[in-house]
Amino acid sequence: MRYDEDTASLRLGGAWTLAHYARLQAGLARWKEASTRARQVDMSELQGLDTAGAALLAELFGADRLLELADRAEGLSEERRALLRTVARALQGAAPGEVPPRRSTLLELLEQIGRAVEALLRHAVGLLGFIGLVLTTMASVLLRPRRWRMTSLVAHLEQSGLDAVPIVALLTFMVGAVVAFLGATVLADFGATQYTVDLVAYSFLREFGVLLTAILLAGRTASAFTAQIGSMKANEELDAIRTLGLDPLELLVLPRVFALLIALPLLTFIAMLSGMLGGAVVCMLSLDIPPSLYLSIIQNGVDVRHFLVGMAKAPIFAFLIAVIGCLEGFRVSGSAQSVGEHTTSSVVQSIFMVILVDALAALFLMEMGW
Repeated sequence: MRYDEDTASLRLGGAWTLAHYARLQAGLARWKEASTRARQVDMSELQGLDTAGAALLAELFGADRLLELADRAEGLSEERRALLRTVARALQGAAPGEVPPRRSTLLELLEQIGRAVEALLRHAVGLLGFIGLVLTTMASVLLRPRRWRMTSLVAHLEQSGLDAVPIVALLTFMVGAVVAFLGATVLADFGATQYTVDLVAYSFLREFGVLLTAILLAGRTASAFTAQIGSMKANEELDAIRTLGLDPLELLVLPRVFALLIALPLLTFIAMLSGMLGGAVVCMLSLDIPPSLYLSIIQNGVDVRHFLVGMAKAPIFAFLIAVIGCLEGFRVSGSAQSVGEHTTSSVVQSIFMVILVDALAALFLMEMGW
């Protein structure tokens, strides 16, 4: 690179390529002033030019002036002129990036909390609106038996209910055994091991039977509903259903909701029996309480209202799980990643809502003395 004071011209030479980038950039600062004073620029002696070299020229002359030089500089081939124009246009509107001021950790934390609360409210409003749509469609369909989809209902009833019997029975049996073992261990210090039977009966009739079943179905069935409807949306099958003049709520959501409304109470009853059976096994082996005495204690000491309280929660949990699973399926954006994200979200939301409603119901029933 040479600068002629008499003619105020700057002559560029050598290879302006990536291989010489470090050396050229190191000498760029001392030629900065000359480039601003030069009225003419001669590039006829350039031996090589690539994108890295063009970026250095843009840094030396500025993007606007480099665009002018690409049009009128001497000794440039059309390929090099096109390269300079492309690089200059790409850098023309790019102002040097300003380093944003560092924000305090407290402000960032408050911002994240605000976004989380906003998303929570948005999800809550969407869930309430979808519940309203489901209830409206359900009311219109129940009055028209010809629109009942019994085949779909039976199929979902088998998938959601019958296929879940083994895992529900096994899990509640083991939990019942654990509750009885822990109760016997603690109550033995007070000489009240016979109350282990009441502990198992109360816990499974009021809470554990319906709660464990609902959590299992939230992980097993809600995720299945979301994945099924989400895959249909990703494959544009929902659009095809609407094109045919059919209602996706009536075709896809209601059979799943009705199936879970039937399946969850039945599974809850099985879970209650299985949990108390697990407790009976531990009482028989560890406390020498025979099955006849075990049943007699339950019959005489446990009111039927505890059973009714547990069974009354089942339809509420079933409706929430089915609605959340279907809603997250409709929220899928169309990609496989979105299907996975909303499937996870449906499980988390279902379990959260089940535990929240169960806690509120427990507080209400305790205050009412039920």
